[in-house]
Amino acid sequence: MRDLRVCEVVRTLDAGGVEVLLVERLRRAPRVNKDYTVVCLHASTGELVEQLRTSGITVVDLSANALPLAYARLVGTVHRLAPDVLNAHSPTPAAVLWPFARMTRRRPVLVSTVHYCRRPATVRLGRLTAAVNTLLDYLVRRLDDRTVAVSSQVACSPSVRGARHLLTRVHGVDVIEQRSWAMRAGTVRRQFDVPEEAFLVVCVANFRPEKNHALLVRAAAEVLLARPDALFLLAGDGPLREGIVRETERLGLESRVRVLGPVRQARRLVAAADLLVLSSYYEGLPVVVMEALAAGVPVVSTEVGGIPELVSSGWNGILTEPESAEALAAGILKAMEPAMHRRLRSGAAASSEGVEMAGTAEWFEHLYEELAGARRA
Repeated sequence: MRDLRVCEVVRTLDAGGVEVLLVERLRRAPRVNKDYTVVCLHASTGELVEQLRTSGITVVDLSANALPLAYARLVGTVHRLAPDVLNAHSPTPAAVLWPFARMTRRRPVLVSTVHYCRRPATVRLGRLTAAVNTLLDYLVRRLDDRTVAVSSQVACSPSVRGARHLLTRVHGVDVIEQRSWAMRAGTVRRQFDVPEEAFLVVCVANFRPEKNHALLVRAAAEVLLARPDALFLLAGDGPLREGIVRETERLGLESRVRVLGPVRQARRLVAAADLLVLSSYYEGLPVVVMEALAAGVPVVSTEVGGIPELVSSGWNGILTEPESAEALAAGILKAMEPAMHRRLRSGAAASSEGVEMAGTAEWFEHLYEELAGARRA
């Protein structure tokens, strides 16, 4: 009996949460009787591509093609691979692939893994764009053989509306690796020139509108008035990065709020932090939150998306009102109080087992085998 051919399609391979979750899962996926290929439209960094290939997974990178041609090449590539299971991690590639895949003589099982909450009432998009995205989500969901939401919040959002067979599976990270990085926190802090007396607050998120870094900068300004020992390190890339740099300079915060840009293996910086902070106004289930908890680092975040499934206020972090710099600053200051910080660190360490990726890798293996077996029968 030949190996089960699985093709995972992702729009980009960069430092985003979707991509990291995919790579972490595939690195732990059993290799017995399985043949994995990842196809991406664009790889902005070679780090994840290298991790996949080192793990024995074939990567097809279509970055050399202009976008319209890349989608045409995507269809041709998947047709050539003839997978038994096709899993898309973005609605746009799925919308292109699903009609073609359904018309093939030996069509694959179609799975969508949904990582985001589509909330038209809060997402800052034009009405037309929001309507088009919602319609695209619905049409793709109707064609899915299985739809997998990465959190119960995602499973209740408009992004999965129309799904005929909806499953929910919280993903995870490599807990052992994060614990190892936490043990080397002092070395990592020195690499980033963090003074020994500093209370290190880290944010790892690409500089995009939904991450709301401007809110974080305003909150940091309030925190630093009360706690000048705080040091904020912001890691990530994106179209709004330079604007955030200018804002820190305008407020005179650049020495205490450092914009690092993209950081290779940013998980090590998370593990070295005293606190992880997120200021997003919408989320799915951020990988960085799981990385923090795996390392025993408390989280202060706006209460959005699937974050409340992982963070419980007063136990392993603090959740705050979205889009309120005052609330976020108050949450950070509360988490910095010595007694509270010890309590939150203990809670974060205790919750680390709940974010282990190994179980999710096995779960997908069983799902793929079940679906492909039913299709062959």
